[in-house]
Amino acid sequence: MDDRDPPGYDDWFDEPEPPTLESGRAGRPSYDTPAETEEDVWTLPEDRPRRPRRDGRRGDIVIGGRALTTTQVAIIAIAALAIFIAILAAAGVFSGSPTANPPTITTQTTLQTTATTPTTPTVTAPTQTMKTGATGAQVKLLQRELKALQFYTGTVDGSFGPATLTAVQNFQNANGLTADGIVGKQTLAKLKQAVAGFGG
Repeated sequence: MDDRDPPGYDDWFDEPEPPTLESGRAGRPSYDTPAETEEDVWTLPEDRPRRPRRDGRRGDIVIGGRALTTTQVAIIAIAALAIFIAILAAAGVFSGSPTANPPTITTQTTLQTTATTPTTPTVTAPTQTMKTGATGAQVKLLQRELKALQFYTGTVDGSFGPATLTAVQNFQNANGLTADGIVGKQTLAKLKQAVAGFGG
């Protein structure tokens, strides 16, 4: 590197100068002077007349800056056609027969109606006395009966809890009994009467 070169100068990529007449070796003429029988052989690429560059060979089709042969274009066209046909088939365009509405057949039918009386569920009154905290089949009977009489709205689970207690107290109030929430003999008798009047 020469001291006169600016910092960072690298002559690695500099092109060598062509040999001159003085620098010819072994008596060979340099490239600067053509021989008598031939014309100038040394031409730099920038001195040559440039031919317009062709993107493809003869008969090629240029799409998007790429040269495609007619075979490649044909393959692309066939693939596009196959995709188009597949989309139409998926949409049902090629179904065998058009959907036709079936003919409407109207027939009159006469249904014989019979008068039916609505049936009420069979409700059985409990037979044992009980109070809050009781469990079992007798509590289920009590809950079903109170539900049928529209005093109880909870679940028939066989457990005499707060909801059953409230339902018993409401039933006792509605029937002129002491609303103590205990299902004793008087409450059982009123429940039996209510079931009989209910149709049980």
